[in-house]
Amino acid sequence: MIKKQAASTHDVRSPRNDGAAARMSDVARVARVSLMTVSRVLREPDKVLDVTRERVDAAIRQTGYVHNALAGGLRSQGRTKVVAAVVPSVRNSLFAGTLQGLADALRADGLRLALGDSDYSKAEETALIRAFLSLRPSGLVVHDAIRSTALRSVLARAAIPVVEVGDLSRRPFDLAVSYSNRLAAATMTRHLLERGYRRIGFVSLSPRLTRRALERLTGFETALREAGLEPDPELIAEAQPGFAEGGRTLVELVARRARPADAVFFAGDVHGIGAILEARRQGWDVPGKVAIAAFDDVEIAPEITPALTCLRIPRYEIGFEAGRRIIARLHGDPDESTRAVDLGFRLIVRAST
Repeated sequence: MIKKQAASTHDVRSPRNDGAAARMSDVARVARVSLMTVSRVLREPDKVLDVTRERVDAAIRQTGYVHNALAGGLRSQGRTKVVAAVVPSVRNSLFAGTLQGLADALRADGLRLALGDSDYSKAEETALIRAFLSLRPSGLVVHDAIRSTALRSVLARAAIPVVEVGDLSRRPFDLAVSYSNRLAAATMTRHLLERGYRRIGFVSLSPRLTRRALERLTGFETALREAGLEPDPELIAEAQPGFAEGGRTLVELVARRARPADAVFFAGDVHGIGAILEARRQGWDVPGKVAIAAFDDVEIAPEITPALTCLRIPRYEIGFEAGRRIIARLHGDPDESTRAVDLGFRLIVRAST
């Protein structure tokens, strides 16, 4: 796993603007140092003064230069037989299915998977992608959409297949293989409405932390408004990762509200399972006192009591198809022209609603 190195900002001159890939000489010109100094910063950064290293690092970011750390090594057409993937967290088991599908697809074509953990940080994600690009991978898979203009420019110069798998973007940077978080959340909310629930709570990670949370919140609010109900801010809560947070937010929305929620939609199964465990501790009937629904359908969801109503996401299939698309692009398959592949989701109704 690649970890980012500390970086500092520094005023620099303008980079190349002729559309060509940046060269080490461009970095040297922008940083106002010699080629030998740039090379030393890249090879032995601990042996360079901090102020010099910071100037060179800033120039690298400004120019979009990608260092070939494997120059002279074993490569195929200038690329290693490695595909890099960046996920928000390796602690979250939800990403394991996607990564397994991706690894299985790549292995069949002799490619290997390299993994980076961004810890839900855009800065870390960017640093990881830049670090991976220096290793000349054959492709890149990212969970979040590529929105940074600077990063899109760097990736365009890298000229490798890039697949976004966290949400179904109709206008991805390159390719997208996923499902619509917004439509999935709206579908679950409509299910709860059809069951007669009207004070529906919503719990997710912070929408500021991940765009997927924002898309799910938008789908939830859209479905409520379609039913003539205005979302109640008192029934929308943010949670940190973990089972305990599911229990905490359930109590917050049910026991600590003058007008409590009669159903709570958790935008993740870990929170939903934690909520059911907390309801049992409180002696609350589910769904009699409060219905509980969640997102993802992890293996334990049908085994707890009551079994958890979920949205089932085809995570393994998403990873496998992402790998297949990269391989097809590398082999120049003319039939693989669709930029956004929607693998959908399923609503699994169980006893908790």
